[in-house]
Amino acid sequence: MPQPPPSTRLPIAITLGDAAGIGPEIIAKVFRQEPELLQGCFVWGDVGSMRRASAALGVPGVPYPLARIASPQEVWTVPPHCIPVLQEGEALVPVVVGQVSAAAGAFAGRCVMAAAQAAMQGRIAALVTAPLHKEALSAAGAPYSLYPGHTEMLQAVAAQHLGKPVGEVPVRMMLANDELRTVLVSIHVSLRAALDAVTFDNVLQTLLITHASLQRVLGRAPRIAVAGLNPHAGEGGLFGREELEVIVPAMQAAASQGCNVSGPWAPDTVFMRARQKPGQPAEFDVVVAMYHDQGLIPVKYLGVEKGVNVTLGLPLVRTSPDHGTAFDIAGKGCADPSSLLEAIRMAQALSA
Repeated sequence: MPQPPPSTRLPIAITLGDAAGIGPEIIAKVFRQEPELLQGCFVWGDVGSMRRASAALGVPGVPYPLARIASPQEVWTVPPHCIPVLQEGEALVPVVVGQVSAAAGAFAGRCVMAAAQAAMQGRIAALVTAPLHKEALSAAGAPYSLYPGHTEMLQAVAAQHLGKPVGEVPVRMMLANDELRTVLVSIHVSLRAALDAVTFDNVLQTLLITHASLQRVLGRAPRIAVAGLNPHAGEGGLFGREELEVIVPAMQAAASQGCNVSGPWAPDTVFMRARQKPGQPAEFDVVVAMYHDQGLIPVKYLGVEKGVNVTLGLPLVRTSPDHGTAFDIAGKGCADPSSLLEAIRMAQALSA
């Protein structure tokens, strides 16, 4: 049996996600495929759901037992080739795979909240979240129905832990792969509401959060490219004045606080300039996009199997795979765990 590590080494929690989706399956797959990398990682979730997912993979000759743990630190005492699972409260009643379930939504939300609190209490080093299903969260009722997704839920938990209003704990979504990073000014709101969210304060706040977060990762001030809101970044006001009246003043304020910012650049070309390819260094380290689809379509086009969602601005490290619950393929054993694997690697790097 492995010896516990020094007390300063904290484990990483992987939350179950929606049990009716591919979360349990891809978690089981990464433990099977990369047992060495997964040392010190455990599942914050449901023993029964993980046992069913692992058994359903049906890998001949590769037994993969589960080990139930009572606390995060017990992960270091689990024998090799076991999936450590910390049971969150009462066991989840088995749900129908591929169908929206209020019970699965509530359980998934509970796992996220409990793991986030553990991270803020210093009991785990980082949090990797398997996908939630927004309809299931809504069906679960309060408090889970209050949150469109992980980002907003974690923001609320962090604010409560810090004793602050939610508005005083600003967070941003960054989607990253080995070629491109993008950070969003607004996240899960309608396009009409996203346009209203392009304010001086929101843009400046996004730039400052991006600067502070990536400076810790890169060891230097990141080169931040700012995408315009309008076609051709407004073309000097011909196609809209948001660039002149909102975005540029926010960039100037950010620059005065030490940020390395440039733009606003035409949104249809800036992502190509920020893309890191072999033999072709990127001009920028990250692109700040004005709304959800503007920033995420370019990253996802490069391959969702490589993308990692990172929440910036939280008092904890949180990463997630760049895909949803995939109800259409859940339970079939064909889900690709690559994005979850990249999310684990990212969490390990950010929490080192």
